[in-house]
Amino acid sequence: MRSDHDPALTRQTRHASSREGESNSALGPVTEGFDFTQVRAAVSPHVRADLLAGASWAVLHGQQLVEVAAEGMARKAEPGQPAEPMRTDRLFRAFSNTKLFTSLAVLQLWERGLVDLDEPVDRHLPALAKPRVLRAGATSIGDAEPARGPITVRHLLTHTAGLSYAFLAPDSVLGQVYTAAGVSSPLTTLEQMVDALAALPLSFHPGTRWEYSVASDVLARLVEVISGQRFDAYLQDRLFQPLGLRDTGFVVPADQQHRLTGYYLGADPLQPMQPGLQRVDDTEPFPGAYLRPVPRLSGGGGLVTSLPDMVAMMRSLLPDGPTVLRPQTMALMMRDHLPVELHQAFPRQGPMPLRGHGLVGGIVRSRGPFDHPAAPGECYWGGSAGTQWFVNPLLNIAGAFMMQRVGGFSHPVAMDFKRSVYEVMVR
Repeated sequence: MRSDHDPALTRQTRHASSREGESNSALGPVTEGFDFTQVRAAVSPHVRADLLAGASWAVLHGQQLVEVAAEGMARKAEPGQPAEPMRTDRLFRAFSNTKLFTSLAVLQLWERGLVDLDEPVDRHLPALAKPRVLRAGATSIGDAEPARGPITVRHLLTHTAGLSYAFLAPDSVLGQVYTAAGVSSPLTTLEQMVDALAALPLSFHPGTRWEYSVASDVLARLVEVISGQRFDAYLQDRLFQPLGLRDTGFVVPADQQHRLTGYYLGADPLQPMQPGLQRVDDTEPFPGAYLRPVPRLSGGGGLVTSLPDMVAMMRSLLPDGPTVLRPQTMALMMRDHLPVELHQAFPRQGPMPLRGHGLVGGIVRSRGPFDHPAAPGECYWGGSAGTQWFVNPLLNIAGAFMMQRVGGFSHPVAMDFKRSVYEVMVR
């Protein structure tokens, strides 16, 4: 994770971060000609209403950066500590934005012929051979039956493997045993996590349902086994360095921790539009998170990143940019890989039949009530604190939105942002 930026680029044209009066040439120049007033107008009310401390964002039209801005505060004022403005060089907890990087790493191995998408993952992770599945209505993990088939790499990439996430359903049978077994504990390695999963049943038969899960952490371990490198070393060698990502990593160096944005909890997690914010980064997701090394190099949620690095990543997913994958692979990964009868479904949100899943993120199948009419075909994902990305290959546009609020991924501000971006770009 580096913080040095070449100041020469700031003299070429109006710089991307000039609205904030800072120097951050990693973003590069902005192409004029688009009026993003309504995008800023979609975000600003959330900041003024104390629903959001601050945010930064960027929009790409092909390889051209057409919008970049920052709003509000990176850290609100506290007793003895002044407020610190949001800038485009701030660092953010990526959480599930990490999954994009993990999936790209697996697809690189696939391009090299080192793994097949439809091969059983136990060829590389033998601990996951012969999985068992909880029977319907089971009240204990012993009430399980042999799986009808193996877990494949494609199942892991599309969250159809039968794995789960304890934090999404903590009172369920699997949620309780995942917690007891330390499946997501930062104090265990990826190898230890796979060994823990080997002793637990699946939530459903592989390929028969969609459930958000620790699948990306299993994929991170797969990368380690096949490449022979630690997961962080592989990402540095094969993704971060080739794409020029300077700020992305599992630990924020001590001399860069002042750039880390504050993490906030809303007044009521079940009412996202209720004003009031409480800073929680000293305790969430665990004390000292991202400030010191831990054994778990989480492929599902372990990275910290910045807006410039997310812009670089988005450029790599659009035509004519620096990339780490072949064009055919990028087209494949942004296609819906779920059977028509399967779709996303989150606890408390219910079935989402208009949302499929590709190999690196969700796919907008059809327009939903909060979508712009041009959204179908979009590939997207984000983290629980609100860092989000989207690519619409049909329109050749992409965007990144960075905030730090518990439950930010589904907060209305993120939906308002994306919809307003479409309004500008389609018009």
